[in-house]
Amino acid sequence: MNHASQSQAAAPEKLVIASRESALAMWQAEHIRDHLARLYPKTTISILGMTTQGDQILDVTLSKIGGKGLFVKELETALADGRADIAVHSLKDVPMHMPDGFMLCCIGKREDPRDAFVSNQYSSLDELPQGSVVGTSSLRRESQLRARFPHLKIEPLRGNVQTRLRKLDEGQYSAIILAAAGLIRLGLGERIRNFIPTGDSLPAVGQGALGIECRTDRQDLVALLQPLHDSDTAACVTAERAMSRALAGSCQVPLGGFAEIRDGKLFMRGFVSTPDGKRMVRAEQSGALEAAEELGNAIAAALRSQGADDILASLE
Repeated sequence: MNHASQSQAAAPEKLVIASRESALAMWQAEHIRDHLARLYPKTTISILGMTTQGDQILDVTLSKIGGKGLFVKELETALADGRADIAVHSLKDVPMHMPDGFMLCCIGKREDPRDAFVSNQYSSLDELPQGSVVGTSSLRRESQLRARFPHLKIEPLRGNVQTRLRKLDEGQYSAIILAAAGLIRLGLGERIRNFIPTGDSLPAVGQGALGIECRTDRQDLVALLQPLHDSDTAACVTAERAMSRALAGSCQVPLGGFAEIRDGKLFMRGFVSTPDGKRMVRAEQSGALEAAEELGNAIAAALRSQGADDILASLE
């Protein structure tokens, strides 16, 4: 029996995917559903749409209400009680420490990891006049913007992608910064005026990658999802998440980490900053793909040696 027929024989009769109900989250869940449907045509695959606490509280920044884990908890409850088999997440929303009984069983191929500059009037950050209001939901973006452009006014921006674009179109902001991946996946790539180089705006840990979560007792799903797993992306995000984990990173911390493959090796950069961007430490190193976790820990140690702990302590 070949590998494909073995997989088909092991495929379940039905599979339920838990997802947030935002347009982007549903696109991601449908993307995974469609891939799995092609692989396992005899399996009935459905999506359980859910509204999470992170989707409901929109009037304060995530860092003040408990972080990005608020987008994940309800989905994990559905996995725990058997209403769903897997949950599809934007990997940057997945906490660095997985709860007992849960694991990331598959990492999908990364979309463009960069931040995107979106504006109806200006073509780049450099064009924005003094006092222009820039919207972002991310302390990571805010700290890097404040460091490079102290003359700009950075204001919070919450809501799904469409809500953020509507607020821009209503004139509440001169520009907004969003993850390029989300805009591209939603077919809104034409709204991107400028892709911000990773050297100017280091991405969030896991940005652009999809993570699929299941219970640790569902090893059958690991084998089922293996065809969707991208080992290069997995190596990069493993390094990034190791760095963030070592620094106790969350969305309460202005922190970025980005790994990419160059000449067959992992090259990674990381930073930690105060929200105002006035104190920022950076590090970069290379390592072997199979030593991704060690590379992330080495970046964290390099940042610590430059005073990252003092910055982190000042944020508590």
